Amino acid sequence: MTRRRTARLRRTLLAGTTAIAVTAVTAGIVAAAQEPAKAATGPKLGIVAATTSVTLTSWKEEPGVYLDLGTYLIAERTPLELKVTRKSYKDPVTVTQTVYEGGKAKAKKLPTGTVKDFSGLPGFSEITLTDQAGKKVLTRSESFCPNNASGRVRPDAPSTSKYPESCPTNPFTLGSVWGVEKGWAANTYGGSYTEPVELPAGTYTAKVGVAKKYRDLFGIADKAATVKVTVVERSGEDEESTTGAASRSAKAGEHAGHGAGHQAPTAHAGHGPGHAPSPAEAAAPVTSGAGPSYNVGHGPLKAAPPALPWALKKKQLSGAAPQARDTGGQTDGSRQAPALEPLSKRPAGKPSVPDVPKPDLRSLPAYGITISDGGRDIPGKDHLAFSANVWNAGPAQLVVDGFRSPGKAKMDAFQYFYDAKGKQVGYTPTGTMEWDPRPGHEHWHFTDFASYRLLKADKKEAVRSGKEAFCLANTDAVDYTVKNANWHPNNTDLATACGEENSISVREVLDVGSGDTYTQDLPGQSFDITDVPNGTYYIQVLANPEKRLKETNLGNNSALRKIVLGGTPGKRTVTVPAHDLVNAN
Repeated sequence: MTRRRTARLRRTLLAGTTAIAVTAVTAGIVAAAQEPAKAATGPKLGIVAATTSVTLTSWKEEPGVYLDLGTYLIAERTPLELKVTRKSYKDPVTVTQTVYEGGKAKAKKLPTGTVKDFSGLPGFSEITLTDQAGKKVLTRSESFCPNNASGRVRPDAPSTSKYPESCPTNPFTLGSVWGVEKGWAANTYGGSYTEPVELPAGTYTAKVGVAKKYRDLFGIADKAATVKVTVVERSGEDEESTTGAASRSAKAGEHAGHGAGHQAPTAHAGHGPGHAPSPAEAAAPVTSGAGPSYNVGHGPLKAAPPALPWALKKKQLSGAAPQARDTGGQTDGSRQAPALEPLSKRPAGKPSVPDVPKPDLRSLPAYGITISDGGRDIPGKDHLAFSANVWNAGPAQLVVDGFRSPGKAKMDAFQYFYDAKGKQVGYTPTGTMEWDPRPGHEHWHFTDFASYRLLKADKKEAVRSGKEAFCLANTDAVDYTVKNANWHPNNTDLATACGEENSISVREVLDVGSGDTYTQDLPGQSFDITDVPNGTYYIQVLANPEKRLKETNLGNNSALRKIVLGGTPGKRTVTVPAHDLVNAN
């Protein structure tokens, strides 16, 4: 299955540049951040600016300015920690704050309706812009993801943040944890959740504060951060000519040592030079969930900020065109997590399935459902495309190693089991892994992980997807509130998780709390509905269909999503009713 990312990255976002700004924050800001900590009555949270002035770009090709102003929410004395959950899809999303008093953690339930989904605190930041004459030219509010790009603001703060690195966007997310670590600051910029604003070139003054309901809720001082904003207008054509000259200079021997570090991922078929990115701040179109997507498989929602690590931003600014394919992506939006190494050799001894914690694979209802031509414009042909996710509710990881004998086309796959201390105490054979050489795949697939079927109204099978083999990766944070959930999983993207053609072994992991989304939009993967009558159907996502993987529970592996097919041949339609309270197609 091709899991693809947009050929045009969305815009200049947060994870690298703004995190660097936080760690390089001026002494004056550090002092301001530490001041509340000296007084017990002071606020625990506050807004500061990493710099007194910023320059923003308005591109002639795509007018509009994204207000990345370098303002941060600083957590003092204790972290800001929020648990966001829903009991089921029939229940609303609720949020509970973990309050630290006297060294003890207490749960404080926040008012109903504080959040509506898992993307962040709505209407948290309040931004006003005035021009040089003092005239107000803009007032707007933006959501805030506490897991946004962040960094330490003082040396005695924890060296790493324990909180996840983005806010989930999967419409069927069940639980998330948001937090700003003590002594850390998180960027308030809404990233991909914001819209650009029309601002002529010139100089402005921006004030960024926190909405009153959140000031009251969290004890934040009513003190806005002030930033001077300079808007400049530039042209992508000028950038391309400049980059071309720089590229020619580099080839002539200048800037030695800066070559390989700026290489873009290899191109996916059909996404070549014609899809070169616009300048860094330009926005990419919203994805359908069944088409190309930079944040893999996140349905019709925009990618969650932070969406662009500094390493990729450098590639983009160098003029190298990031391309859509399965390599080099960041699925959690802010980092490229390393792969996990398989064991050095095949497991020895007698296979056994010990009585220890095991994974619990569960399916999410399908989403991103749309009618397509299957990637081929064949008159009269209709396909039903969709995204599907299987996740691990724990309490143990799903760990599968593949080993191949020299010269063999397939690897033998083994599932491992661990005790409470993390020691391997057993293993069992669990099928095979196969190399998929097709452009856009080019990685090792584990067979029989999931199955997708279109069922009739009576739940009998009408069409089955040909997709049966999968590269396991932790693409989506489905529920980080379950026991043993890993907030910083490895194997988050296909480039690191699934090996190379010459690999002799590979380890694929589905971590606790995370899920693996595949978008079924190609022939053999999407459902061919050309000869399927109109009417009511169900898309079934079935985890572990052959029951080869050992789980704690095999009774919760199926999820159904109701749809209604209509239209005429070549012009079919699909209606997707809400799934309880989740109204996302």
